[in-house]
Amino acid sequence: MTAPRISFEFFPPRSLEASFKLWETVQMLAPLQPGFVSVTYGAGGTTRKLTHEAVTAIGKNFGLNVAAHLTCVDATRTETLEIAQQYAEAGVREIVALRGDAPKGADRFTPHPEGFADAVELIEALAATGKFTLRVGAYPEPHPDAADSTADVRWLKRKFQAGASSAITQFFFEADTFLRFRDACVAEGITGPIIPGILPIENWEGTKRFAARCGTAVPAGLDERFAAAEAQGRADALSVELCVELCRKLMAEGVEDLHFYTLNRPYLSRDVCLALGVPAQPDLVKVA
Repeated sequence: MTAPRISFEFFPPRSLEASFKLWETVQMLAPLQPGFVSVTYGAGGTTRKLTHEAVTAIGKNFGLNVAAHLTCVDATRTETLEIAQQYAEAGVREIVALRGDAPKGADRFTPHPEGFADAVELIEALAATGKFTLRVGAYPEPHPDAADSTADVRWLKRKFQAGASSAITQFFFEADTFLRFRDACVAEGITGPIIPGILPIENWEGTKRFAARCGTAVPAGLDERFAAAEAQGRADALSVELCVELCRKLMAEGVEDLHFYTLNRPYLSRDVCLALGVPAQPDLVKVA
């Protein structure tokens, strides 16, 4: 089986210690030669400046193709497009265009009175500049704000029609979840690439909380498996095993690209990629 093409997601640091963690993460994963890496945008746009700094620093210091996340949250159209222009001037050519989560303390997303109403409007405006390759989010299980999975598929089609070149999915636990979604997208006439988002499980309890917020179904039996693995001191080994199994099932069904949510913790993502046969440059660092 041919090794997949890979990409990684990082988030911007909020402290000096977190900065060191980010650079360690990038240093460890860069030798795996990802096609691109992305840097997230905090809820409510809270890391706007930090995201810009991380994007430009990673591109400059590591020579990676960096995609900056950009959202509609808590900003006017003018402000959002000014941020995009700053990215363009810094040499950034890819943007992950998202509606964004509700600001802290809010129950749901509410557009800024002078801002973009949704991701489609943002994508259209960014596409009109002609300066960026645009990636977007996709939801193989119903988005919390969606009426059903059909609504998510139709909304993704609108994103592609607005100018997106590819989509990255929310994480999921079972290959069939992605494959059913991919089939539904094909049936809807979507021809753009849809990249599965993969989350190696660093902390099971935290992952369950994250899944609940995202509407991601948790398979029966994983609670017991992680409880047993943690008691035996092999939770990381189980995480790698499950993730490799998931990725191999996807690859067997024709998936060629995988996007890993690293949470700025590189070891599991690295181990999964190596197990999948992803080639690494000889200077792969910090092999534990």
